[in-house]
Amino acid sequence: MNLQESLETVRFIAKSTVTEEALVVDEQGIWPEQSIRALQKAGLGGLVVATEMGGLGQGLTGLAQACEILGEVSGSTALCFGMHCVGSAVIGAKATAQQQQDLLKPIAAGEHLTTLALSEPGTGAHFYYPQTQLLALSEAEYLVNGNKSFVTNGGKADSYVLSTLGVDPEASQEAFSCMVLRGDTLELAWGPEWKGLGMRGNSSKTLFLKDVKVPAQNLLGEVGDQLWYIFQVVAPYFLTAMSGTYLGIAQAAFNEARKHLMERSYRHNGTTLSQNTLLQHRLGLLWSKIERTRQLLYHATREGEKNTAAAVLPILASKAEVGHCCVEVVNEAMTLMGGIAYSQHSRLDVLLRDARAAHVMSPTTDILYTWLGRALLEQPILDN
Repeated sequence: MNLQESLETVRFIAKSTVTEEALVVDEQGIWPEQSIRALQKAGLGGLVVATEMGGLGQGLTGLAQACEILGEVSGSTALCFGMHCVGSAVIGAKATAQQQQDLLKPIAAGEHLTTLALSEPGTGAHFYYPQTQLLALSEAEYLVNGNKSFVTNGGKADSYVLSTLGVDPEASQEAFSCMVLRGDTLELAWGPEWKGLGMRGNSSKTLFLKDVKVPAQNLLGEVGDQLWYIFQVVAPYFLTAMSGTYLGIAQAAFNEARKHLMERSYRHNGTTLSQNTLLQHRLGLLWSKIERTRQLLYHATREGEKNTAAAVLPILASKAEVGHCCVEVVNEAMTLMGGIAYSQHSRLDVLLRDARAAHVMSPTTDILYTWLGRALLEQPILDN
């Protein structure tokens, strides 16, 4: 499938399976099993996997637009699918021949779901500073100890991309490492089910790692490659996936507001809200806000696929700007629609709760603007 064919397939699944499942996913806080499986079955599990591995090789542009389409229907589904794609990209960046065979080909075939496990309770938004311990038991095996928090697709994925401290206890920051942990590893222990204000279906659990043995062949790249992965793969793919997701939520809120203004009429004179000049003006502002933010994101993905230094600024800015856009558009849509939008279990109820996660999902909006400023001033992006 080329890009347009891939996106048409995403739209079809979004309008059918994802739409049918979205309400129960939010109301009951269940993982979107049917939607994710439908995307995998359609070949979209390998959206960002190289074509040589059987994937679609669509890259950042395809990821942004796929998550936007899904996010317009279900933020939880878009988040779960997006995190799978980010994990796939990380695995594929420096995959060994065995990792290609054992992980990438099954991912492309729709038989393997992956995700990231980077955040930790002790580091908060500074997800790039893992405290999880990695000890070399032998040349063939590592021992892992630590906790990972907010693991999207937690307990549902077939593998988890982990960040750890270096093998050497005295290792510097540059010696942080990444590895893949199989989901069927016996020593894995999971925390309670995710009970979130929004994004209720993402199965965001805590992963407890106590004396977990991992084959050395599961190491991604070389020991000490973690920061390379963070800025060369995780950041562009993660920020793109999340930007697409929240842009979709903003678009959904706009659609709800537009529909309401066109259909709502006054009984005393027969006019519709769409004839009100002030409301026309405010809806125009919302469309403009969404569209200029969308174009920033699409510009960022195009620059990112060129793999040039110029991509850093728009990629950092895109999620921060989408976060503001999403929250502001949903809030304004609720105002335009009045009391009906404030009803519990309304469409805007779901969108408002899902939208708010945009600012707090690491890297947070404040961190992104700080990184952006540092890059502009030619300062190190990470602090000490």
